[in-house]
Amino acid sequence: MSLSYNWNLVFFVIKSPFKKVNLYYLSKNLYFPDVSQANRDGILAIGGDLSVERLLLAYKSGIFPWFEQGDPILWWSPNPRMVLFLDELIVSKSMRNILNKNSFTVTFNKIFRDVISNCQKVKRDGQNGTWITNDMIEAYVKLHEIGIAKSVEVWQNDKLVGGLYGIDLGQVFCGESMFSLVSNASKVAFIALVEKLKKENYKLVDCQVYNPHLESLGCREIERNAFMKILQEN
Repeated sequence: MSLSYNWNLVFFVIKSPFKKVNLYYLSKNLYFPDVSQANRDGILAIGGDLSVERLLLAYKSGIFPWFEQGDPILWWSPNPRMVLFLDELIVSKSMRNILNKNSFTVTFNKIFRDVISNCQKVKRDGQNGTWITNDMIEAYVKLHEIGIAKSVEVWQNDKLVGGLYGIDLGQVFCGESMFSLVSNASKVAFIALVEKLKKENYKLVDCQVYNPHLESLGCREIERNAFMKILQEN
């Protein structure tokens, strides 16, 4: 491992039999390298903390944390970036029928901690555990308390059955995670969020990385540079 210093951070070059991996190791200083420095997988930096100040800087810079319990904090800025332009939302005929039945009630920012806790607990295909650590929950609750982190709650018979949370940057909403305890509840949350954002003249929802569920709702990948341009105009 070779080591060099770059003002506010440390730059590691890790050599393995397979490939060379470059990682920026964050110091206590509030700083991130440019997103163009992310590796092929989208990893930009390692270390730092989950303080309100660092998280705000990260999201405003097109960066988000994603790591597992027991691992160091990893900071990502993938290319391409999965986003939803609000006018491109796809609501299937079957989903419209479900919405028309009014069997769900939607609220906003009522019980943020319950939503993020459910996102932590829900089982996901192909994942052994969760990337939403207890430290992350406390960090995002602090962001919620200052009006930056927002939640959508979906209710059925007065019981919380689905929802989502994310970071509100003004005209860009950075979606973080969804959960569903009954069929379609997370879709109801997502559709309700998009309808609300459209009325408030938001530009897009940042969905971070590709998955087929998001694609079915109209999300698509764009180049990171295009995403960054939209973010910087925010």
